Amino acid sequence: MKKEVIAQKNPKSPISEIFRTLRTNIQFMDINKKMKTLLVTSTFAGEGKSWTTSNLAVTFAQAGKKVILVDADMRKGREYQIFDVAPKPGLSNYLSQAEITDDGRSTESLEKYIQETEVENLYMITAGSVPPNPSELLVSAQMINLIEQLKALCDIVIFDGTPCELVADSIILSRLVDSTIIVTSYKSTKKESLDRIIKNIKNVGGKIAGVVLNKVPAGNREYEYYGAHTSNKMATKKTVVKKIDEFNERVNANILELNKELENNNNIVNNEANNVQPNEGNNNTENTQIQNNAGENVQNTEFLDKTNEILKQINDYIDNEKLK
Repeated sequence: MKKEVIAQKNPKSPISEIFRTLRTNIQFMDINKKMKTLLVTSTFAGEGKSWTTSNLAVTFAQAGKKVILVDADMRKGREYQIFDVAPKPGLSNYLSQAEITDDGRSTESLEKYIQETEVENLYMITAGSVPPNPSELLVSAQMINLIEQLKALCDIVIFDGTPCELVADSIILSRLVDSTIIVTSYKSTKKESLDRIIKNIKNVGGKIAGVVLNKVPAGNREYEYYGAHTSNKMATKKTVVKKIDEFNERVNANILELNKELENNNNIVNNEANNVQPNEGNNNTENTQIQNNAGENVQNTEFLDKTNEILKQINDYIDNEKLK
């Protein structure tokens, strides 16, 4: 298997994550869970169509889906090179040799055409021998029967088609599959070409899932973006810490004010107790008042102790959060 299958060789890389995002977007678009066949095409050669197809197929397989990758570029197919499998027999061989019986069955068994790859859950049908009439093979009853058989064997079938601006093979195939993805190249694909392909696919009844923009340079913009993102994170953390400090200061100020109030109450109670004369000790009302004041003092002291304990816990928590 070639190194360009990044999703398998380096699954933790940012590029692999992009393909997983692409897979997820495709799955979310399939609301009714009816999409089982997907075509990947492009405008011209060299836009990264086969690279995108192979990595996308790997990510589906990694998600636990049983995938069959079909190289439908019977002119210059190279998926067999990417996955290091035998080039023949392949799609063209099956379509040219198979015959459809009256009951709609194929006389040719698919077993010898489907090959295993190094990736778990990923199987493959190569392009096979170069036929003289690829377009005619794609519109045959054998092709329609093949698609139905493959849909029954796996969760999703992904076709690597031909560039649409060069030959009509993918335009033909787009009406047989559930959806199509068009791969374009950054600052290379012409907008007019892309518009023309979209129009041609829709004219034959094909559905387009979306467009993939390939070969976008990372450049300095990516680092600037991540740098700004990191700065924003640091600024957010500083703001949170500042707010915690402000909250802490307000709590401390309230505690100090409470302490002063309690001290004043204690002084008042003590003064009242000292001013009581012995001959006045028989006055039940005054004694009761002193006892009540003393009880309030004890309650206030207990409340202060509990408040200080809560404040200590808050300060410990804030210190731990600052360290984090």
